[in-house]
Amino acid sequence: MVAGLKTIMGLAEKRGVNVCIEPLNTRVDVEMKGHPGYQCDTIEWAADVCDAVGSPRLKILFDIYHTQIMEGDVIVRINQFKDYIAHYHTAGVPGRNELDDNQELNYPAIMKAIVATGYQGYVGQEFIPRNKDMVASLEAAVQLCDV
Repeated sequence: MVAGLKTIMGLAEKRGVNVCIEPLNTRVDVEMKGHPGYQCDTIEWAADVCDAVGSPRLKILFDIYHTQIMEGDVIVRINQFKDYIAHYHTAGVPGRNELDDNQELNYPAIMKAIVATGYQGYVGQEFIPRNKDMVASLEAAVQLCDV
């Protein structure tokens, strides 16, 4: 993976764009919720790849759902790896559904931790809605994450 990324990073640097790698969970064996056999399944592994490639344009897409499943300590990891992170994704744990009271993560606290790192980008809502009114689910998630 390092050798492959090194072949493209010069172009990313020249164009001023980031290339992101995303750690995904390998524990859940349900389509769209987990990725058994996936190589990059911890943020530490992704950070090691970033260090080995050595480009300021190689970053991490921090998926809060996958990190919680694989490692927990989401806020600790956000702070520890903030310099590597270029984007964030949300979803409720368990189930990868709405950010509601059926899941275990405290998204307002997580969003406050993200803001405290100085991050000024977007946070992608990547949950799978159970609610038939998907727009209402998205509106609720956006409101919950607006800190």
